[in-house]
Amino acid sequence: MRDKGFKSLDEQIEILRYKGLVFEDEYEAKNILLRENYFFISGYRHLFMESFHDRKFLEGTTFDELYAVFLFDRKIRNIMFQYMLVVENNIKSIISYQLSKKYGIREKDYLNYKNFNQDNLKQRQVHDVINKMKRQIRVNGRQHTATMHYLSNYGYIPLWILVKVLSFGMVSELYNILKEEDAASIAEIYGIKPYDLSIYLSLLANFRNLCAHEDILYDHRTQREIPDTKYHQMLNIEKTEDHYNYGKNDLFSVIIMLKQMLTEEEFREFVYHLGYEIDVLEGKVKVVPPRQILNKIGFPDNWREIVNC
Repeated sequence: MRDKGFKSLDEQIEILRYKGLVFEDEYEAKNILLRENYFFISGYRHLFMESFHDRKFLEGTTFDELYAVFLFDRKIRNIMFQYMLVVENNIKSIISYQLSKKYGIREKDYLNYKNFNQDNLKQRQVHDVINKMKRQIRVNGRQHTATMHYLSNYGYIPLWILVKVLSFGMVSELYNILKEEDAASIAEIYGIKPYDLSIYLSLLANFRNLCAHEDILYDHRTQREIPDTKYHQMLNIEKTEDHYNYGKNDLFSVIIMLKQMLTEEEFREFVYHLGYEIDVLEGKVKVVPPRQILNKIGFPDNWREIVNC
């Protein structure tokens, strides 16, 4: 396999210029490429390309516009992350409360295999998740202030403390192995069906990890999709052969999930911050129509109306 090879800042500029990108301030562009990484910035070039095969920028596309999309993605990533952390904290609190109330506060009680789904098809998953949680107690129990406090003073770690060292993905797996009545009691708090909540937690964990690791977010699509919701219908989202074009496995699906899992005030704040960054981007990017940018990230034109749905 042929190596890509190191490219100097001047060479990086020339590659982009050869593809049709316009530089209004080459000195500043070099500083940006040095700080931000050519690979990550160029990851947003597809939005400005004439076609996937030609790999040429639309006529008049500037480096400033490319960088504006890069910064936009960073800002919405931070906003998404902030509010997904709220959901993560909430679901951890709710699950730990419900299970502790019903099964007890010591590991030997709340991690008893009998407390989880007894379906034969789930047994391997149940054992796997419980073993992972026990491993977290062994490995991280004395590495975090809260868990170490309980171990040192009480000799056990209650679930409401243990969830602090569990990843969102692990909490999603935990929800999936709960008894049906326990899963239903948690989902009922959100007014969501247990099956839907299971999918929501899995997808939110996926998007949350993207945000945490600074991956490209704006055009990300998950393999799984959320079920159709009343919001798809209320917003009259376009369909192709009975399949909604937006809000299934894209960023707008995150909006729909957060609509159901944040408080009304939190969700309004979230949409306000997101809308502000979209407005700023529309003022900086001229070569690509705003509607095309919204559709690329999975937003229908009337996406803000979800606040009042």
